Amino acid sequence: MATSDSTSDDSLYPIAVLIDELKNEDVQLRLNSIKKLSTIALALGVERTRSELIPFLTETIYDEDEVLLALAEQLGTFTTLVGGPDHVHCLLDYILCLYGPQPPLESLATVEETVVRDKAVDSLRAISSQHSPADLEGHFVPLVQRLAAGDWFTSRTSACGLFSVCYQRVGPGVKADLRSHFRTLCQDDTPMVRRAAASKLGEFARVVEVEYLKSDLIPMFVNLAQDEQDSVRLLAVEACVSIASLLQQDDVEQLVMPTLRQCAGDTSWRVRYMVADKFTELQKAVGPDITKTDLVPAFQSLLKDTEAEVRAAAAHKVRDFCQNLDQVQQETIIMTSVLPYVKDLVADPNQHVKSALASVIMGLSPILGKHKLVSARVPIVSGHLTIEHLLPLFLSQLKDECPEVRLNIISNLDCVNEVIGIQQLSQSLLPAIVELAEDSKWRVRLAIIEYMPLLAGQLGVEFFDEKLNSLCMTWLVDHVYAIREAATLNLKKLVEKFGADWAQNTVIPKVLAMSRDQNYLHRMTCLFCINVLAEVCGTEITVKVMLPTVLSMATDNVANVRFNVAKTLQKIGPVLDQNTIQTLVKPILDNLHVDTDVDVKYFASEAIAGIAGVDSDQTVSA
Repeated sequence: MATSDSTSDDSLYPIAVLIDELKNEDVQLRLNSIKKLSTIALALGVERTRSELIPFLTETIYDEDEVLLALAEQLGTFTTLVGGPDHVHCLLDYILCLYGPQPPLESLATVEETVVRDKAVDSLRAISSQHSPADLEGHFVPLVQRLAAGDWFTSRTSACGLFSVCYQRVGPGVKADLRSHFRTLCQDDTPMVRRAAASKLGEFARVVEVEYLKSDLIPMFVNLAQDEQDSVRLLAVEACVSIASLLQQDDVEQLVMPTLRQCAGDTSWRVRYMVADKFTELQKAVGPDITKTDLVPAFQSLLKDTEAEVRAAAAHKVRDFCQNLDQVQQETIIMTSVLPYVKDLVADPNQHVKSALASVIMGLSPILGKHKLVSARVPIVSGHLTIEHLLPLFLSQLKDECPEVRLNIISNLDCVNEVIGIQQLSQSLLPAIVELAEDSKWRVRLAIIEYMPLLAGQLGVEFFDEKLNSLCMTWLVDHVYAIREAATLNLKKLVEKFGADWAQNTVIPKVLAMSRDQNYLHRMTCLFCINVLAEVCGTEITVKVMLPTVLSMATDNVANVRFNVAKTLQKIGPVLDQNTIQTLVKPILDNLHVDTDVDVKYFASEAIAGIAGVDSDQTVSA
């Protein structure tokens, strides 16, 4: 008996620890214990998890939001811990506890804190798939119904996210009841509930039978799109995408388009913004015919909207909208119905609109200059439309006063290069690049550095050496460290593009000259450049050209430079041959190892150990 009691006490220990920690005044301790629930449940076994742990957890519903969030997340993974699908309903059932009957996840789905409710709904959605159809009807659907009929708006908003996950696997009568409850939520007096219903309407539409989609859900969609609150109406636009994609063209024209036209011209700019933001998704959903008759005029309206935010959202969609147009009519629609509005946006007074357009306008080049079929099998590339109509716009944007506009054009040069060649833009490119490279905002300078390898590849080595090489070297001595670091990596990418011989003749001499600069930061930058150049230039250039400079800097009067010499020698070690390491590198590191500065000694010892590893590897390889 004593042995039995001892065993029993041992088995109770995990739950005792959990109870102690959950009731601790320290929130972090309570949170940590909640995150260990799966371990505790495994120790207890499925029977005691169902009969003891779940009821106990239910009493923690009144804890801090942080703890409740963790609890809601944990319960979503409890299916196997309570005995599998046959017992998963215990997470939904009412449990008699200190505060009265409470189903744990249902209670979490009604709390005030939104993130806790959302996580509880996520967990409920996850475990819904573990229920059999009978258990769905017997346990899950009643929970949805209780939430949907709850007194507090919090429970009703949570209910909206649960209809779609149970609808398909229940009987016709229960389906009708679920549709009725969802209709009630769409008509709720509280805007928060109507917003939640509108946000889930599209998801629900995807699982409802087409006949009920037409008879039940589309009237809900129409009402929500006419709601007095614009925050509800804009969410109805999202539902429109799903609904339109589920219907035949005739039904879309008759049942959806009147409401969509109304949304596109809504008095609230936020609703119009949502239409613009979802425009290409709507375009794909309604098909080419309705796009031509309805969406093209709507798109024109959005591109000239009175609100800059709407124009910017529409401008972002210009390329994708044109790309998705019916191939037969694509060029005609672009030239007659889209391009005139695009030309106006190039000179828009709002810089966000111009920047949005600049980020996509280059993408029109491949569309207008794509392959034209001269015969059935012989394509040619035609760039005349790009040269005639788009090139002037590109040139104008390259001279725009806003740096983001110029940057966005430059970052998409590959699009136009495929069609007309970058030489058409080169003379206008150079002033724009120089201005961006010298911009007072370091983030703008950083962005143009990141695009430099792309530009170099498209402009060619001769143009680069003549016009842009000096810029790249200037960035190496920028007063902002992030710029110097990016410029160093930029050199590596340029060498990868142009080759080691180019580096030896063009870049490396200028880099090595920095070793004699009076500013110690510039001398350190020289070492940083060698770190990356050695990797792409190879052993011969590294040993003969760059290594002597590194070794000469070991006696620099600034300790930071000396310990970076040690770090550089360790970094380039794998590129060096064994003889060079033994005869040239190791003596220098030995000297640095007895340096008066503690940091220099430390990094020298690290380098000696690293070099020894490289030496050993090379010996084994040999």
